[in-house]
Amino acid sequence: MQLRDKVVMVTGASRGLGEALAHELARAGATVVAVARDERELSRVVDAIRAEGGKAHALGADVGDKEAILPLAGAAQALVGPVDVLIHNASTLGPTPLRLLLDTDCEDFERVLSVNLVGPFRLTKAIAGAMAVRGGGLVIQLSSDASVNAYPGWGAYSVSKAALDHLGRIFAAELDSMGVRFLSLDPGEMDTVMHREAIPDADPSTLARPAAVAQRIVQLIRASDFANGARLEVA
Repeated sequence: MQLRDKVVMVTGASRGLGEALAHELARAGATVVAVARDERELSRVVDAIRAEGGKAHALGADVGDKEAILPLAGAAQALVGPVDVLIHNASTLGPTPLRLLLDTDCEDFERVLSVNLVGPFRLTKAIAGAMAVRGGGLVIQLSSDASVNAYPGWGAYSVSKAALDHLGRIFAAELDSMGVRFLSLDPGEMDTVMHREAIPDADPSTLARPAAVAQRIVQLIRASDFANGARLEVA
């Protein structure tokens, strides 16, 4: 897929991989709709992209809030037109330090699912229908190796990511004939705030840099040589 003049929405774009993706997509010629809860940090990211000559817009929203989804989709449409690529990057671990499932409050488990799974489901519904009508579009879900491996303490996050992967596969099976494609990407371990919150004693020198991972993701988008509904490891 050629990204020049495409509209790409990136959730969780105020820091980490989301921020790096927003920059890299703008450098590729896309118009970026950056979404996050922290509007101050989001404005910083968008201002930096514009200073580089890129096209970007900030929309503050919490994807875990059901009341925010339709206004978010409507605001993006009014601002830049139809979304060509939707990237579900926003994510939460839940309370840290991480805890066993038996020690996880039901409300915390529900919040993780709301942000990591139900939010992407709602936003996909709001965006992908128009993609199907137009006969094309791409939805990317940021996954994790925790979606396929059982790590003690990562229960809520792991469950949400495993379900998100399968959600993409089902959407792909249902919308393939309409030209809408889905891809789950495991970016690997990165030097991000989220990783530091999860594993405070990790050696940063052993972790990938978000900018490098973002470059690889953009390469994968451009290549478009993946099966609909595939799950790939970025590394």
